[in-house]
Amino acid sequence: MANSPQSEKRARQNAKRFAVNKARRSRIRTELRKVEEAIASGDKDAATAALRAAQPELMRGVSKGVYHKNTAARKMSRLSNRVKALG
Repeated sequence: MANSPQSEKRARQNAKRFAVNKARRSRIRTELRKVEEAIASGDKDAATAALRAAQPELMRGVSKGVYHKNTAARKMSRLSNRVKALG
């Protein structure tokens, strides 16, 4: 438990930051899941649209420190290759 005023404040800040990052991560996962579902259905137009919507969300997560930039780049690369492979 926090003992000093400074550590109490840090605990409050950490809780707030955790909530924000959790919401952001959830939003990113939702967008990625929409792309996965569009790929699974075989609809190239829907998959392309979902990928376009997911990209800025993922990159926003990178700029806010939720994801590492290489992780986001890898996810985008793999998803875009799978969308491209759709007939």
